[in-house]
Amino acid sequence: MYPIFKHKKTSIVLIIFLGLLMWFLLCLPKPLFKDAYSIILNDKNENLLSAKIARDGQWRFPESNTLNPKFVYSILAFEDEYFFQHKGINPFSIYRAFKQNKKAGKVVSGGSTITMQLTRLIRQNQKRTYNEKFIEVIMALRVELTYSKSEILKLYSSHAPFGTNVVGVDAASWRYFGRSLSELSWAECATLAVLPNSPSIIYPGKNQEKLKRKRDKLLNKLFVLKCIDEETYLLSIQEPLPQKPFALPNKSRHLLNRALNENSAENNFQTTIDAEIQNRLLEILTKHASLLKQNEIHNACALVLDINKNEVVSYIGNTPIKDKEPHGEDVDVIISNRSTGSLLKPYLYGFMLNDGQLLPNMLVPDIPTQIAGYVPQNFDFTYDGAVPAKQALSRSLNIPAVKMLQQYTIDKFLDRLKQIGLSSMNRSADNYGLSLILGGGEAKLWDMCSAYASMARVLNHYNESKNYHISDWDKPHYLLNTESKQFIKQSNAPLLSASSIWLTFEAMAEVGRPDIDASWQRLGNAQKIAWKTGTSFGFRDGWAIGISGNYVVGVWVGNADGEGRPGLTGISAAAPILFEIFGSLPKSNWFKMPVNDLKTVEVCKQSGCLASQYCNDVKKERIPKNSIVSITCSYHKPIHVDASEQYRVTDACVSPLDMKTISWFVLPPVQEYYFKTKNPMYKSLPPYKLGCAPEIEKSMEMIYPKAGTVIYIPYELSGEQGKTVFEIAHRNPSNSVFWHIDGVLVGTTKDIHQLGLNPTKGKHILSLSDNTGETLNIPFEVVSEKK
Repeated sequence: MYPIFKHKKTSIVLIIFLGLLMWFLLCLPKPLFKDAYSIILNDKNENLLSAKIARDGQWRFPESNTLNPKFVYSILAFEDEYFFQHKGINPFSIYRAFKQNKKAGKVVSGGSTITMQLTRLIRQNQKRTYNEKFIEVIMALRVELTYSKSEILKLYSSHAPFGTNVVGVDAASWRYFGRSLSELSWAECATLAVLPNSPSIIYPGKNQEKLKRKRDKLLNKLFVLKCIDEETYLLSIQEPLPQKPFALPNKSRHLLNRALNENSAENNFQTTIDAEIQNRLLEILTKHASLLKQNEIHNACALVLDINKNEVVSYIGNTPIKDKEPHGEDVDVIISNRSTGSLLKPYLYGFMLNDGQLLPNMLVPDIPTQIAGYVPQNFDFTYDGAVPAKQALSRSLNIPAVKMLQQYTIDKFLDRLKQIGLSSMNRSADNYGLSLILGGGEAKLWDMCSAYASMARVLNHYNESKNYHISDWDKPHYLLNTESKQFIKQSNAPLLSASSIWLTFEAMAEVGRPDIDASWQRLGNAQKIAWKTGTSFGFRDGWAIGISGNYVVGVWVGNADGEGRPGLTGISAAAPILFEIFGSLPKSNWFKMPVNDLKTVEVCKQSGCLASQYCNDVKKERIPKNSIVSITCSYHKPIHVDASEQYRVTDACVSPLDMKTISWFVLPPVQEYYFKTKNPMYKSLPPYKLGCAPEIEKSMEMIYPKAGTVIYIPYELSGEQGKTVFEIAHRNPSNSVFWHIDGVLVGTTKDIHQLGLNPTKGKHILSLSDNTGETLNIPFEVVSEKK
């Protein structure tokens, strides 16, 4: 009768239908959950290392990828036995719940499937009403259309409440049983399965008897359903319930914080860490930390790198023990800048070998040294006069290292350090000065271990392929299936050749330190290890870094606030930890010699330089193939002696026919003075035969003060001004030496040429002469003033 109205009615119905259809299609939020998640750090095998609670104070792990089949059987048997048969709703369950609620006069059963419970969680547990139940039914149908049954189970298990502040089955497994879900028994999985039903009333530590009855009832149902056999059932009901939540693992908290800082959008980190090795290192550091604490040394860290995989195997950023009073344990020392001590010496040795400025056994001066006011000292305050470079490195002598850096130049060395990845070396060469080689600069344990690992990788890969790879200088990575790709820019010639690296490692492996207790070296698993220690000025930092064929291990010991402690040295505090760690690692084979990158040369056996025509005793030595070396021995000199070879002579007193010309190993006077004390086989030059001495023969050399030295003479406690000890070296100590200051005789010495003097303020000239007529003039200045 009125077709237009009929048409309108149809349109309204269509609009409503389309509206409901759109609501149905769009009823699921994206993402389903906007909750904050806990940050978790796993090892390479997905074992939990550390975790950080979510921002809302809940232990809510990221969504599960896998579920323990025992838990799946348990949760389905308890919550939704027909889960795989229905499409989101179970009409029979809803009808049964309706009858139970009507009979009780209140809501006593929900009749919800797991899918419906998931939608309730998505809607953040709205108040239970029939209207809300209708919405849950519709959304459950939509969930079933969107997700597979397996995905629905994982979503529900990851977001269901498990009592207190625990959300999700993974978090619950660790909180209540201290293990991952995959490791739980039938009884433990059944316990977790019954918790989401009433998480605020029953959970481990609350209403234990009710919890046990519910768990055992579920276990009985699993037995009836033939999910478990009778023996498993009987054993399972005997298992005790957890009494309270466990603390979550905290085995690598510093790496967790670092991962979060460097990857802020992530919340689930799988690392390259090996949990077994991490646990062993924690035990080692905990043991040593307890001992170090007795000397008020509160912090230590350790890092282990797999050389060939370029991965972090273990990462302990600070002492695992936390005192009642904080001592900087939260500082990640692995990535903190600290004074390097002597750790840079091997790099310098390697660079100089690579560039042809050094030979392994070439003599380097080890004498009292003052350079522009800088006065380096060896750790034991002694001098060898001259020492082979290889031995100077293995003994970690300071003065030879300073002399070598002076020769190599600070600018060049600093540039090379930056190129191998020591990024914190960011000041100028003038600012660092020569003290750079003795700890005047700062670096991270991370960067130094990375550089040593890169060196080892270069050597290993060269031995395999006879080629160099840019990836060898990549920084290590700690996240699984990632690479840092922080390559060091390389020229056609590598920064360090395989041969210079091998020679450096060989020197580092031949440690000959007099203060080493060999007992803890044996802890290194009886394997060859290249290692280096370092101690910063003021005993603030103790370092030890070691390299084997497969691993680099780095250890730092000290106080995070920089407080120094007596006895805090690399050799006594860090090295024992280093070798115990190596003893806990799989044994490695030593590096193969890179034969194709080495050449053989003849060197002087005494000086270590290329043999000259005057070197009587020579030997063959391997050096880097591509190094251009022109360091010929200058220590062996021809001298003329009489027929007895007891006296030197000249043609002024002996006929050339009666002379013999022989080669003699001659050190400069100061080097000779100290060298003789450590090398009794050293022979000084024979004296000249009476009447044969030349007019000019340098036998004296000033030890202190050097020409141009500025001297400050302090006052003693008595109020009197002290004295400064002046000292010279003389080839013939028995000669008398006469000391004059500004022309005034102030003393005479014989045998031991030292004299305590107290000159007035101002500039002076020290004049020395011996009984042969040799003279020496040294200008110096005194800046202190007599009272």
